[in-house]
Order: sequence, then C-alpha cells, then structure tokens
Amino acid sequence: MSASFSLALDAARAAAAAQHYPQGALYVVATPIGNLADISLRALHVLQLADAIACEDTRHTQALLRAYGIDQGRWLAVHQHNEAQGAQGVIERLRAGERVAYASDAGTPGVSDPGARLVGAVRDAGLPVVPVPGASSITAALSVAGVVQEGGAFVFAGFLPAKAGERDAALAALAQESRPVVLLEAPHRIESLARGLAVLGARAVTVGRELTKQFEEIATVECAGLAGWLAGNAKRVHGEFVLVLHAAPQAPAADEGLRVLKLLLQELPVKTAVKLAAEISGAGRNDLYQAALSLKSAATPPAA
Repeated sequence: MSASFSLALDAARAAAAAQHYPQGALYVVATPIGNLADISLRALHVLQLADAIACEDTRHTQALLRAYGIDQGRWLAVHQHNEAQGAQGVIERLRAGERVAYASDAGTPGVSDPGARLVGAVRDAGLPVVPVPGASSITAALSVAGVVQEGGAFVFAGFLPAKAGERDAALAALAQESRPVVLLEAPHRIESLARGLAVLGARAVTVGRELTKQFEEIATVECAGLAGWLAGNAKRVHGEFVLVLHAAPQAPAADEGLRVLKLLLQELPVKTAVKLAAEISGAGRNDLYQAALSLKSAATPPAA
C-alpha cells in the first residue's frame, strides 16, 4: 500500500464513518474500472466495515484490497456460474446479522457483470440492499462521447451475441435505433464488431479503449472507418472496449416534410395537409404549399 492510500483510508473513516450502515444488509460496491484512484471514500469504508466480502473473483478482489491496505479474511465467491448457490450463502450470513459487501471485477456490479441475480435473491428474501455507487465504463464513455439527446436518453446494449446470425440481427436493429447506443466488446471480438458496424457507413461511433488506464485511448470515427482505425496501430486491438454508437442522423426537415405531406394529401385538403406536415416535420410551410400544388398538379389527368 502506498502512503497515498494510507491517507485515503483515514479520509474514508473521517468522511463516511458517521453514516448509518445497517447490519444484515448487502452492500453493492462499485470498484475502479482500471485506475485505483477512482475508488470512493465510502467504498473504502464499507469494504473495511464488512463482515464478509462476496466477489466475482476472490483473487482479483483480494489483490485490489491489498493495494488499498485493507485486510479482509472472509471471502465468498459469487460469480455467473454459481450465483444462485452463492446467493443462499450470502442470505444466511445476512440473516445472522452480518454486513456483506459485493464487488465484481471492475465497475458497478449487476450492470453487464454478475450481481443482479444475487441482488434479486436478497430482495426476494426480504433483506435490504444498499448501493455504494462509483465507477462505470458506461457513464465514463457517454461523458466523453458528446452525444446530446433530449432527456439524456440512450440504449445500453452491452455485449452483442457471439453467434454470427444473432449478431447480424442485433446490428440490423441498431441501424434503426434513433438513440445513442452503448456497446461493450472484448479484444478478441473487436475487429469482428468493427466489420459489422461498417454497414452503418458515416454514422459516428466513439471508441473508448482501456478507459481510465495508463494507455487509455478515445476516438470518434465513422462506423465505416472503425476497422481502419483499429488497423492503424497494432496496440488498438488490445484491451477492453466501450463504444458509443451515436444517434442515427435525422432526415432533413424538408425531406421529412415532403414524405409526411404526401401521406396527408391522400386524406386531407391541401391547406390542412400543409399545416399538419409543417407542424410535424418542422419544414417551411411555404415550401410545403408549393410542393403540394405541384403534387396535385401532377396527379390531375390532362383534359381530354
């Protein structure tokens, strides 16, 4: 443990010890996604306070806690292969009045990481679950992607299916998505994902590689150019990836207005159709009116 983390433990006790930490509760603790300094003071305090620590990989979390100077001797392995069975062991400890902290290998548990089934089982047992928020690769990537969406809407798609057919179907659905989409990918599949995204052409994608780590790299490129960007440096295919697929560009108002106008003219008088098309699409009313006259004229058969 470095001197800086010794100070952090003191600060954690000073900042968080006065809060109430009920016994018999599961504490879901977010841990860094790469940079040890991203641990929160509250997380440090809870990890010291816990009677037992459940985690995705005991070796990984033990090494993490040793880096902070935290000595914990009671470990429970709860990962995707034993989550149902492991949850029962956690519940027994909670019923005995213990505080149990749960940490996945990196980031916030239960979000594309094990933990959701554990939390569900604890809640079904009528026992409390306390979030200890912190690092997340999803929000980290969104914060630097510059995607602006009304209401902050986005879609978290996580890891796409590994099977080619299912993966192609998922990519086809993304092509129709009007909101930003967050994807996760492993190094051995990133080139395959890049080839799949190429069909989206000029649509922008922000790539976050090794976020918060020493060799962090962030770039925004066109989907058609993602494979070339990866090939531009041999190191770029290594590490963990978070990608933000920017929202699909909206059709220009004039084009959208004309499309809506054509539909409305099939059922409504010209003036009403023009008024509604302008309100729906944002296109100029005068332009739509002239377009409506042209469409009506073209549809009128010549006099005999």
